[in-house]
Amino acid sequence: MIRFILRPEVFVPLVFPGVAVALLILLLIFWIERKLTAKVQLRYGPLFVTRSLGGILQAVADMLKFVFSEQIIPRTVDKLVFILGPLLLFTFAILPVIGIPISASYAAIASSMSLLIVVALLVTGPIFLLIIGWASNNKFSTIGGLREGYLTISYEIPIVLSLLAMAALYNSLDLIEIAESQIGVWGILMNPIAALAFFIAALLAVGKYPYQIGEAETEIVAGYGSEYSSSLYILIMGATYIRLYVMSLLFTIVFLGGWNPIPGFIPNFGPMPGGLILMKSLVVMGLMVFLRSIYPRYRVDQGVKISWQKLFVLSMASIGFTIILVAGGIPL
Repeated sequence: MIRFILRPEVFVPLVFPGVAVALLILLLIFWIERKLTAKVQLRYGPLFVTRSLGGILQAVADMLKFVFSEQIIPRTVDKLVFILGPLLLFTFAILPVIGIPISASYAAIASSMSLLIVVALLVTGPIFLLIIGWASNNKFSTIGGLREGYLTISYEIPIVLSLLAMAALYNSLDLIEIAESQIGVWGILMNPIAALAFFIAALLAVGKYPYQIGEAETEIVAGYGSEYSSSLYILIMGATYIRLYVMSLLFTIVFLGGWNPIPGFIPNFGPMPGGLILMKSLVVMGLMVFLRSIYPRYRVDQGVKISWQKLFVLSMASIGFTIILVAGGIPL
């Protein structure tokens, strides 16, 4: 049984970096986001549950509250799509982990095209936000879904272009080869333009501040999730943070050397390289949620404008920078 669980095609999607660890990270990042925001804004943050531990189990209490609250399904919704939408959204949020390796020899899908597999699965998820907004038969939900549609079209191209810049730099679409090519120098140092473009586009993709536009409570209640409650709402909210987790893992593999330590600074984890990947990913996630404390939310037109007029140009510049590096014969 243990041998079966440790098989990469089982362990990676179900344990690490799959469902089991993702759910723990989900609870942890809730707490980190609340505590960081509270510190910056001079508030207490979660303290009621496990006060002596800084309220670290408050997220667990919140999850239990939602699970055992009444599930309300309005009569006017498309019931089948209304229920399946959050389930599929959460599934496709976690599914890209099957293409993410945790060491040079341990991956659920050992493919020379693993980068494209992960990207293809990542860009599929937002479709279900549109479906959720439409199935709710609510104008606020529909507007929230349409906002996500506008943003999706604008951020997906910069994400793909910034990743292709790194793929061209390392002459590979295999995430294992890309990570192994960063033993000496991390990708963020080789092409910081691509790293910046991907990071900003990832914020758009996961709907974190200042791009929390599809669920802007000030004018569209809760956007695409307005009609949802109980466990279905948890799936929608959780999918956002799961996508944050997956984006951070991908950023770690492509730009932060994956399982490779900083030469001379961080010791190698030996037989547990996945631990180093997780540590780096937590730092990236912490930075992403920290932005909630210091930036106001953009309007939808501002978000789209930034994507097309600045982020798209930045991602194109990253490809140009790669061309200069390759043409100049920079050793990798």
